Amino acid sequence: MDLFDYMRSNTMETESPLASRLRPSTLDEVVGQKHIIGKDKLLYRAIQADKLGSIIFYGPPGTGKTTLAKVIANTTSANFRQLNATVAGKKDMEDVVKEAKDSLGMYGKKTILFVDEIHRFNKSQQDYLLPFVEDGTLILIGATTENPYFEVNGALISRSRIFELKSLEKDDIKELIHRAVYDTEKGMGSYGAVIDEDAMEFLADVANGDARAALNAVELGILTTERSEDGKIHIDIDVAQECIQKRVVRYDKDGDNHYDTISAFIKSMRGSDPDAAVYYLARMLYAGEDIKFIARRIMICASEDVGNADPQALTVAVSASQAVERIGMPEAQIILSQAVLYVATAPKSNSAVMAIDEAMNAVRTQKTMPVPVHLQDKHYKGAEKLGHGAGYKYAHDYPNHYVRQQYLPDGMEEECFYHPSENGYEKKIKDHMSFLLGENRV
Repeated sequence: MDLFDYMRSNTMETESPLASRLRPSTLDEVVGQKHIIGKDKLLYRAIQADKLGSIIFYGPPGTGKTTLAKVIANTTSANFRQLNATVAGKKDMEDVVKEAKDSLGMYGKKTILFVDEIHRFNKSQQDYLLPFVEDGTLILIGATTENPYFEVNGALISRSRIFELKSLEKDDIKELIHRAVYDTEKGMGSYGAVIDEDAMEFLADVANGDARAALNAVELGILTTERSEDGKIHIDIDVAQECIQKRVVRYDKDGDNHYDTISAFIKSMRGSDPDAAVYYLARMLYAGEDIKFIARRIMICASEDVGNADPQALTVAVSASQAVERIGMPEAQIILSQAVLYVATAPKSNSAVMAIDEAMNAVRTQKTMPVPVHLQDKHYKGAEKLGHGAGYKYAHDYPNHYVRQQYLPDGMEEECFYHPSENGYEKKIKDHMSFLLGENRV
């Protein structure tokens, strides 16, 4: 380390953000995640014994993935190197691998490589690491906010243990806030600040499990609040609200929360729970989800889960989709809410889904027979001379505008794909079709 590196290191220790300075250096200082680093857990024992294999930490922001990597760096006898996948290139990886080979060959010392945001590495970058992880040149620690089973190569996954970190509990956040305010060594205790209990409760609640969000708010509050007459900086509820004006929402448009939330949204509409449906709508809108995407999902649900039980549902959904594109936010949320509540409270039927699934299966698995002659088009040149259309019965010439004749190809006359439900308007459809076709055909 040269003089400049030394000065930079000292500056970082004192000037880096509070969330970074407050990171624990030992396992016993870590807050939360007891399901993986409790004293009886495998990861705790492996870190303490310095017998760590390749692992991937997966979880939301602010839950301690980098923190655990730093703890490992402080406890291991192996060399520890860190790369951030958002800026690291192949040259950086080659330097780490060369250094790891030299260390292992000359001193028998292993190297732990911590790759933050590992999902940012493309396939070729991940493939480059694979042989060195496999032969033990490197022990890999990856950290990602994305589902590693989607974003990390299967070969690396198979050679690593996956540890999922959970959002911190409210009490965990409060403990960290207390450290931040009163710890004189790593926190901001030297500022002489105090925090009211209701302010701490508010910050811990609004942070929504993200420690970094809470600590950033504390730091901002202490640095920007004037001292009171008693010489102390008071962080009360008003200061806390100013420093974190919007609740942190776990929602990544390309990640698990996106898919989980939209799944819950659709299932709530399908399950006829308007309260849950509009709640998940609000979560998506609050997090900035594309309103056109939401509108498309409502249209799909209106057809897939309501169908002919209430044909108006699709009309409402399509109208809502057109309206939100013309109007935009924030008023579009009212239109989306109306459509969601209509679809959620409408009678349900998936008969249209079942009908097309059965018909597609018939097309896929059965021999394709010609269209019956009487249904063939007789208007193109020479068709009538070939007998096309001969014998066709025009339905409107008969009572009830219906006449019994064969419409399906030969050999499929008895097939029945559409089975109307007993719900909503589809009950009327069923009664009407039973009247025309007979009970056994509906």
